[in-house]
Amino acid sequence: MEGERLGRYLTLGEFCTCTQTYRRFADVIDPWPRQDETLQALRDLNHYLLDPLIDAFGWDGFQLTYGFCSVDLKKFLAQRDPVTGKKYGRVDPSRDQHMAHERNRNGRLYCSRLGAACDFWVAGVGSDRILDWLLNQALPFDSIYYYGPDRPLHLSYGPEHKRAIWTFSAAGIPTQRGLERWQP
Repeated sequence: MEGERLGRYLTLGEFCTCTQTYRRFADVIDPWPRQDETLQALRDLNHYLLDPLIDAFGWDGFQLTYGFCSVDLKKFLAQRDPVTGKKYGRVDPSRDQHMAHERNRNGRLYCSRLGAACDFWVAGVGSDRILDWLLNQALPFDSIYYYGPDRPLHLSYGPEHKRAIWTFSAAGIPTQRGLERWQP
């Protein structure tokens, strides 16, 4: 399972174990998807978006910073570091598509938007340049979260193919202010 290729470049293991929180608590986190539909959503994300992007910008500088969020990982991301008081991660499983098609114990989807998402950056390439490229290629993405030119980019593939672009205010509120350059 771990070595299963999701596309031409990334494996399931890389997608499920890339976060700092996972690495910190790897001995107690089950990082793997439980739903077959999740695996297909991750394959689709790789095939339609990540493989072409890596082909264009190169494998050597590509770094996945947040891939699939398992049920166990979600629990740890919501906890706070006992020393700093800060949460281990910011996660919004009802919207961000990192949990793909995973279901809670009542059988309900964590994210009704379906699809899959990841956050990544490419060394030496600004996220604004990658965003320009994604838009010029007319790729079928669902959402992009742009955090700034020197920060990772969030990219999702889902059934809606909304091609929505968001950034966030200082308070963490989603906005499209500051994205005028990319708005039609």
